[in-house]
Amino acid sequence: MDLDIDVARLRLLKANHLSQRYSLEDQIIKYFPQQIKSTEERIKGYKSDLVKLLEHTKPNEDKFSPMIVMGVTYTEKAEAGKAIIEACKKMTNPDPIIIGEYRGFTMELSFDSFSREYKLSLKNELSHSVALGSDIHGNITRIDNALDGFETKMQACEGMLSNNKTQLENAKSEVERPFVQEDELKTKSARLDELNILLNMD
Repeated sequence: MDLDIDVARLRLLKANHLSQRYSLEDQIIKYFPQQIKSTEERIKGYKSDLVKLLEHTKPNEDKFSPMIVMGVTYTEKAEAGKAIIEACKKMTNPDPIIIGEYRGFTMELSFDSFSREYKLSLKNELSHSVALGSDIHGNITRIDNALDGFETKMQACEGMLSNNKTQLENAKSEVERPFVQEDELKTKSARLDELNILLNMD
C-alpha cells in the first residue's frame, strides 16, 4: 500500500511536470514571439511619433504650438481649449470624428458611452488617447502631457521587450529540464508491478 501511494504521488508529480512543459512550449511557440513582435512594433511607432512631434512642435512664448480645430488655427491656449469644448458640444453621435491637428498629430474626437466622457485620440504611427474634461486649460495640459510622455512610454516598452526576451530564454532552458524523479518512478513502478503479480498469483 505504501508503494502504491508513493507511485501515485510520483505519477502525479510527473503529470504536473509534463503539463508545465506543454505550457512552456506553448509560450515559446506563441506567446513570447507575439509579445516581442508587438512590443518591437510599438517601440518603432513611438520612435516615428517622436520624430513627428519634434518636427511640428513650434511653441510660442506661452509654450503653446498652433492647434487647428474645425479648420481654424489657434495660437492661444485658452481659445484652442474653448474650441475643443465647442467641438464636444456639437457632437451628435459617439462615433469618432476628425476635428483638427496639433503638433503634427491628427486629433480624433469620440464619446465613450461606457465611461460617459469625451476622448481625444492623437494619431500618427500610433494612437494616443486622452480623456477630456470641462476645463479649457486642463484639456490642453492633458494633451501636451500625452505627447510629451512618449519618451518615458518608449523606455517602458524597451524594458518590457528586454524582459520578454529574458523570459523566453528562461522558458527554453526550463523546457529542457527532465523530470528529476524519473528513475525513482521507474524503479518503484517496476517493484509495484512485481508485487501485484505476486499478489495475483496468491
